[in-house]
Amino acid sequence: MDAELPDWLSRAMEGRRGDLLALLAGAPLTFAFAPFGWFVVAIATLVVLYASWLAQTPRRAAWRGFLFGAAGFLGGTYWLYISLHEFGEAPLFIAIPMMLGLVAVMASYFALAGWLARRLHRLAGDSPALGLLALMPGALVLTEWLRGWVATGFPWFAWGYTQTDAPLIGWGPVVGVLGVSLAVTLSAGAALLVLVGTGWWRRGLALAVLLGLWLGGAGLQGIEWSQPRGAPLDVGVVQGGISQDLKWQADQLPKTKALYRGLTDEHWDADLLVWPEAAIPALANRERDYFAGLFKAARDRNTGLLIGAIQAKGPRDDRRYYNSVFGVNRLGVTEYHKRHLVPFGEYFPVPSFVRRWMKSLNLPYSDFESGPAGQAPLQVAGQRVGVSICYEDVFGSELRAMLPAASFLVNVSNDAWFGGSVAPHQHLQIARMRAIEVARPMVRSTNSGISAYIQHDGALGSVTGLFDAVVLRGQVQPREGTTPYVRWGDWPTLGLSLAMLLAAPLMGWRLRRA
Repeated sequence: MDAELPDWLSRAMEGRRGDLLALLAGAPLTFAFAPFGWFVVAIATLVVLYASWLAQTPRRAAWRGFLFGAAGFLGGTYWLYISLHEFGEAPLFIAIPMMLGLVAVMASYFALAGWLARRLHRLAGDSPALGLLALMPGALVLTEWLRGWVATGFPWFAWGYTQTDAPLIGWGPVVGVLGVSLAVTLSAGAALLVLVGTGWWRRGLALAVLLGLWLGGAGLQGIEWSQPRGAPLDVGVVQGGISQDLKWQADQLPKTKALYRGLTDEHWDADLLVWPEAAIPALANRERDYFAGLFKAARDRNTGLLIGAIQAKGPRDDRRYYNSVFGVNRLGVTEYHKRHLVPFGEYFPVPSFVRRWMKSLNLPYSDFESGPAGQAPLQVAGQRVGVSICYEDVFGSELRAMLPAASFLVNVSNDAWFGGSVAPHQHLQIARMRAIEVARPMVRSTNSGISAYIQHDGALGSVTGLFDAVVLRGQVQPREGTTPYVRWGDWPTLGLSLAMLLAAPLMGWRLRRA
């Protein structure tokens, strides 16, 4: 071995003490994300995880990875209980196992990372330098990528999101959130190597990695990856502020229609007005007169309009339901249909008896249909707008399909499912990363908050409070240009991570023979 753990650290990581430390290290992980934003916590927790993996069997490393991931996801995604039980009305004996089941599945990816890293680490001769600067970061990033698409994916809580207000975010337009995750995991490995490494060259290498990542990220923040195109738009975001427990009550529909129309009628002087996801709790087909009146008013005043709505298509005996956005301009109405549906929220891969309990999480419809791939940006207010609906903005690789054609982004969402938890803040942080990756401003419109204007570099403009009924006005500057991430996506990060995993054992073998 080219480094040894200090005696005190070796003793701390022995047996069940090390297991407990891995569990405790994962518990504060939620504080690295919004609304707290303590980005150093992400690196500190990883330092402890890595230390708990060093010199362990692959099985023990897998167990500690699972404990770490379970503690982290339980603290960071507790709001699933609110969505499922308080608003979805799922009984406790269904809601709690579903929440814990998801936590266990997510923790399993950390277990896989620990097992894989230590298995390859042994082949590399247990060199801590190779483990900390190649195998552990590479394994974590590859498993993070896997959980972003396996079984439709759940890439929430990616390491890269912790850095939206830190120097490492400069890498975002270059390599996306997955690349920023690699920068975080590498930083943690380098920091631990500085602490436990022996020999000047090992610590020097670790310091060089740290300085390269952090100074490089800070320098990249000074680069403008896109340029303004045309004049700014005056945009109004209409937020009804209606809680989820009221939204779908039958007597609430007339009040909701009146509220949104009243708020909108005061702001027809805007260039563009944006309503949130499924703002009116009814099928658009059944409210034709209401929507027709809105569309006519928008065309008469030459105001662009984007409205989230639920609609049905097809004959009565074969109805298909879509979560859509209508785009209104002088030439007519275009549509975008949500492509990436939420498991257990918009479609249910479960037996029929569970489906009856969930009953579409209070939505009076059956499963939604996915919109077709390759949908073009919607044309409103003289611009091509990259639209996403709610959970879709978690998948940056899919949003790339609308770039570089789109001059700005719009995400419509319904975060009322999360109540007053940390989830709306986490979702806003995710939206900021999407703006950073493609160097486009984003307008975020939600039913209950947090609605916001996000600049092309991820900086926040004006935002709403939770459950405010308000129209938020702001200026949006359309932009053009292509970031490296739009051009290449996640492939550079995936290629580098895979190379780190494959090359480290070979390097260790050559070092042992030298």
